[in-house]
Amino acid sequence: MRLLDKLLAARIMRGILLTLLVGVVMLISLGAGVGADRVPDGFEDARQAMVARQLQRRDITDPRVLVAMGTVPRHRFVPAGLSSRAYGDYPLPIGEDQTISQPYIVALMTQWAEVAPGDRVLEVGTGSGYQAAVLAELTEQVFSIEIRPELARQAAARLQDLGYGRVQVRSGDGYQGWPEAAPFDAILVTAAAARVPPALAAQLKEGGRLVIPLGPPGGAQTLMRYRRVQGKLVEEANLPVRFVPLVRPPALKASPGADPPEASTTGPGLGAPRP
Repeated sequence: MRLLDKLLAARIMRGILLTLLVGVVMLISLGAGVGADRVPDGFEDARQAMVARQLQRRDITDPRVLVAMGTVPRHRFVPAGLSSRAYGDYPLPIGEDQTISQPYIVALMTQWAEVAPGDRVLEVGTGSGYQAAVLAELTEQVFSIEIRPELARQAAARLQDLGYGRVQVRSGDGYQGWPEAAPFDAILVTAAAARVPPALAAQLKEGGRLVIPLGPPGGAQTLMRYRRVQGKLVEEANLPVRFVPLVRPPALKASPGADPPEASTTGPGLGAPRP
């Protein structure tokens, strides 16, 4: 057998084994997650197609992440008029100039965060609550902060209704994190900042993972994965992306020494990899 044929055969076998492993984990996990009661909702095929085509065919290989993405009802986290598009390979608007990131980015950020059972996780930028629900399938301790009070209220009610009531949601300045719940094993920031907020770095455990997009609104942004090693953040991975900006309260934007003001408008493709 030629070397090329051997490599192709090995790749196919890895794909088959991964698919079988994910199937086994899904069977084991039925009814064991923290989410809704798994009543058929008419979107099962679309959800599993999303996992197979958008995630497994790329570089999402963590079985627990794949199961979580195939479990959380994404259509419940978008406006009703967009539910038929919820499982497409693109971000969608959720109101107040915010978006829900495309499934691949949610899965990638979750995989980079390396969330294990029992981990304490902070999400900055609750949005509709979808990323928080995915995290809640992986650990019981999820804290999510959203600067827009109405989005925070809606997300908290939605998470409660879907069985993710253990997710703690509050409205506040994401740049300051959640100090009373720190330290965290993982922190995910779902909007772009000019630099890593010092408070978030300080609230990360030794060995903890920080996943955050960095860059200006509308400009070149990079999704970064850091690990805290001996008190310092060490870069481990990056990917070009486009996200909505991480907003600060107006008073803080105008204060001396604060981060530069950030636009609150979004463009097409936000929360997606840059081409």
